[in-house]
Amino acid sequence: MATSATTDHVLAPAKPHSLLADYATLFKLRISTMVIITAGAGFYLGSLRSGISPFHAGFLQALIGIAVVTCGSSALNQALERKSDSLMRRTADRPMAAGRISLAHGLILGFAATFLGALYLAYTTNLLTGTLTLLTAIGYVAIYTPLKRVTTINTFIGAFPGALPPLIGWTAARGVIEWPGVALFAILFVWQFPHFMAIGWMYREDYARAGIRLTPNLPNARYAAQSTVVQALFYAVLMIPTSLWLSWFHITGLPYTIVATLLGLWYLYATIRFARILHGSNEADNTALARNLLKTSVLYLPLLMLAMILNAQGRLLF
Repeated sequence: MATSATTDHVLAPAKPHSLLADYATLFKLRISTMVIITAGAGFYLGSLRSGISPFHAGFLQALIGIAVVTCGSSALNQALERKSDSLMRRTADRPMAAGRISLAHGLILGFAATFLGALYLAYTTNLLTGTLTLLTAIGYVAIYTPLKRVTTINTFIGAFPGALPPLIGWTAARGVIEWPGVALFAILFVWQFPHFMAIGWMYREDYARAGIRLTPNLPNARYAAQSTVVQALFYAVLMIPTSLWLSWFHITGLPYTIVATLLGLWYLYATIRFARILHGSNEADNTALARNLLKTSVLYLPLLMLAMILNAQGRLLF
């Protein structure tokens, strides 16, 4: 749990960092890995839909291009948020916020990776994939990032670029936007909200200190908790039918349907437990509930993607 916003936010002197470690932070490698996993799942399912092996040269080319653009947009995001990052305990030691990487350095890396990665995708996969990937980066950097300091609906708007990677993977394999690809987009779109609400609640004082507008920052603490819980529960319930949409298109079969339902119920259970923040007064317990939901969300998504891959086109591979 973050300490009070009135507490001095100055941190202890940072430990020495290598340039390689700073690049890993600048490019948000953990988030980039999740993007690659979801995009790879979309490519795999799209390739099978076309009746070809997913593991051809195009698979690696698509993932490389998507990864490069993701890293570039992460660098540009940190360039824009370097001042607000410096005000939050969990981000104050990021390389641009701490001044270890200059603004020019970060911007050059960010723009180069974003645009060269998109061009690479357009050349090696198809124009649609390159365009969608570039639009995702623009939506994340130029729309979502500035809105975080303006309006609380930034979370909803930011969910759109956040949900595009599996659709991009699908278009890389198929060359067109199709309903199964849209279903993959919908899964990631809905998944984000309980995930976001848990993060927002855990770090609400940090975000308030930096002027970032999230629902948990609202002045009325009771209303903030209610709004957070209602959103998390609504999307956790919606997650179950949304995850089953793929089976309706015969992209997956009965085993996936069973696994997806069980995973969805697990996600919903963690969200229902998170709702206890409405009645709990112990901040440590409330933070533990939010952290549990966050961990569940992080495990849920790759497990769901794995179930898709193992039961793609109804084939039983487990």
